[in-house]
Amino acid sequence: MKRALPVALLVLVAIAAYFFFRPSKTPTGGSQLPASVPETSSNQPLPGTSPATAASAPEPGANPATATAPASAPTNVPPAALNAANPSSAASPPPGVPPEILVQNVRRAIRQYGAMFGGNPVGTNPEITAQLSGKNPKGVNFINADAGMRVNAQGEMVDSWGTPLFFHQLSGTDTEVRSAGPDKVMWTSDDLVSP
Repeated sequence: MKRALPVALLVLVAIAAYFFFRPSKTPTGGSQLPASVPETSSNQPLPGTSPATAASAPEPGANPATATAPASAPTNVPPAALNAANPSSAASPPPGVPPEILVQNVRRAIRQYGAMFGGNPVGTNPEITAQLSGKNPKGVNFINADAGMRVNAQGEMVDSWGTPLFFHQLSGTDTEVRSAGPDKVMWTSDDLVSP
C-alpha cells in the first residue's frame, strides 16, 4: 500500500504534465460542442477533442453555444497582451476562451488541486493563486494560460475583463468562483458564477 500511493501520484503528475505541456491545437471551423457534455476525469480530455478544447469544455448544464472559440482568434497570444494592444476593448472580453468557460476552467483547476492534495486551496485570491501556480507541496502548476487563466501584477487570478476573481469556500471540497462580469463590479446582476 505504501508503494502504491507514490506510484499513483507519480502517474497522476505525469498525466497532468503531459496534457499541460502538450502543444495545443486551435479549433477551426467553429464547431460547437454537443448540448450535453459528460463530466470526465479532471486530467482526461473529452472524446474527440484536443486537450485545448477539453480545457475549455463546459460542465454539464452550460450553454454550449458559448464554448466555441472564434475562428479569427489569434494563437499563442496571452489575453493580457490582447487587452494591452487594444485598450478600447475594456467592456468586451478578449477573443479566445469565453468568460463563462474561464470561470469553469478555474473551478476545474481548483478541483484538480483538491483531488491531488485532499482539499481545496484556501485563503485570499493571491494566496489561492499562489497555491495553484506551483507554491504547493509538490510544485504542481494548475494555472493554464490556454484555458484563459491569467494572473495580474498583484498575483491575483483575474477574469476576462481583468477584474480579480472572488473565491468562496463552500466546503472542504467545493469552491465557488465568481467573476464581476463586464461591469467589473462584484455582486451585480451580470456576475458570472461557477455552477
